[in-house]
Amino acid sequence: MRTHQIPSGLLPSHRALYYGGGWHKPIRGLYAETINPAYNEAICEVPVASSEDVDAAVQAAHQAFSAWAATTPTARGRLLRQAADVLRQHAQELALLDSLNNGNPVSILAHDANFAADGIDYFAGLATEIKGQTIPMGDQNLNYTIREPLGVVARIVAYNHPLMFAALRIAAPLAAGNTVVVKSPDQAPLSILRLAELIGGIFPPGVVNFLCGTRECGEALTQHPLVRKITLIGGVPTGKAVMKNAADDLKPVLLELGGKNALVAYPDADREKLVQGIVNGMNFTWSGQSCGSTSRVFLHESIHDDVLADVAALLASKHKPGIPTDPETTMGSLVSAAQLEKVQGFVRTALDEGARLVTGGKQPDNANLKDGFFFEPTIFADVDASMHLAREEVFGPILSVFKWNDEEQLWRDVNAVKFGLTGSIWTTSLATAHRAARRIETGYVWINNTSQHFMGAPFGGIKNSGIGREECFEELLEFTYTKNVNLKLD
Repeated sequence: MRTHQIPSGLLPSHRALYYGGGWHKPIRGLYAETINPAYNEAICEVPVASSEDVDAAVQAAHQAFSAWAATTPTARGRLLRQAADVLRQHAQELALLDSLNNGNPVSILAHDANFAADGIDYFAGLATEIKGQTIPMGDQNLNYTIREPLGVVARIVAYNHPLMFAALRIAAPLAAGNTVVVKSPDQAPLSILRLAELIGGIFPPGVVNFLCGTRECGEALTQHPLVRKITLIGGVPTGKAVMKNAADDLKPVLLELGGKNALVAYPDADREKLVQGIVNGMNFTWSGQSCGSTSRVFLHESIHDDVLADVAALLASKHKPGIPTDPETTMGSLVSAAQLEKVQGFVRTALDEGARLVTGGKQPDNANLKDGFFFEPTIFADVDASMHLAREEVFGPILSVFKWNDEEQLWRDVNAVKFGLTGSIWTTSLATAHRAARRIETGYVWINNTSQHFMGAPFGGIKNSGIGREECFEELLEFTYTKNVNLKLD
């Protein structure tokens, strides 16, 4: 039973699946409760798409594809810009809805809608840049290439930024002339339903489609013969399952998966900025639920003790868990009971393996938070590369601190993990920064910075952190194939 009041008119008015330009009740009549993780109480029921619903949505997208692909790039870009404008107009409302459903603080969630809008504008502007080439073949032949859209694209998004991921990730495939089916995260589907209400009608029927569902929905999307590409933002096990399912039809995939990202601090790093960067890089605001979090901090032994003390002091003053929908809150809750249990398990294992707990490590002592999935910002020191905490992604608010003195051993430890998404280097030496950027095995590197994304700069990982790049021109080309045409000149 819901006991905490929800602002009037905030929840989506439709509790159905959106495809083919209209709202449809789930074919099997399946619904499930979605919860407010701050109180562990139900918000409302949402539809659950079965394989039959997936087929209906994909068929609608397939039927819409030919006309959408034939739409001029400028016309596609114009509709995308309309969608971006709508997102900006409703940014605060969407922020509150996500905060209610996934536990992130409303105080900064409006950034998600605005970043997505900026990204949509970026790809709208690139719609005319999907160009081919001419290839010299002599006087008797004209040879050229064309970039063609793939067809129906499935986008499966994660719970930590559901609105931002769903809105931003439709832009590149739509700009390239594809139609899209988006699957919302199991834990936080409400903002995707509202997104469908806001922008679904901007596009021709079947061009954008939104489904809520669980594992069956995702598997049906990956296995459907009319889906031409699968993309996922999620964990490594899910990414591997997507690849296996896609393999039967040789579907290409684009995967943004987990990270166990390192922040490396050299002795000459600017101390004050470094301390701020360590706290910001862990994304405590999202309770550490971010694939890009720099959760492993390597401090040179000459600065280790002082920096660690300063980080603990700054963290205590800056982040304390609170009700996510309160504008004063700077750190929200974990998304679910399962995620809370996972974080608690990492704490137990770290202590058993000899790591030193510096701060946190438990649920907060606050009666107002007793029913929710809150966990204190946590720091472990004396961590070494053999520990479970050093190797596996927590996706929670736990920072691990390592001490180093030998640079060769440092890079062996930094690169020993199976992930390779982001990394952060802190030094005032330009030469050191360049060398370190070459040595760290990741797809994205910050120097004297953390967490920031730049539209137009390719984001993505290597190893188990994923396949492909997003937020850049390369993402646009991910949703095309090259066709060669040879014209015989008689």
